[in-house]
Amino acid sequence: MNKPSTLSLGKFGESAAEEFLKNQGIKIIARNFRSKFGEIDLIGQENETVVFFEVKTRKTLYFGKPYEAVNRYKITKIKKTIDFFLLKNPKYKNKKLRIDVLSLVLDKDQNLKEIKHFKNVL
Repeated sequence: MNKPSTLSLGKFGESAAEEFLKNQGIKIIARNFRSKFGEIDLIGQENETVVFFEVKTRKTLYFGKPYEAVNRYKITKIKKTIDFFLLKNPKYKNKKLRIDVLSLVLDKDQNLKEIKHFKNVL
């Protein structure tokens, strides 16, 4: 995988997160789903549950840990975007739903140092 110097930090993080999730047996069904309310980085299916992933990547912890950026305001935007996704994709309407956060930290050489997966963040 290319380092973030050749890809934007966000895209690098999303690609690393997608690879991590696939290795966990989660099927990715959408990436960068957008609505007027916001964007969901990754949407996956784990058994009968549709999981909406917010991916946060940091090169430094100067401004805090990546997951700390997912606040109530961000969750509200994600929920509105989920509603829009379900409107556009009614086949998922009767599935269980979950919001997860993936927090990625890079080392000084911009290699992936850590991934933390926070499930069901509501």
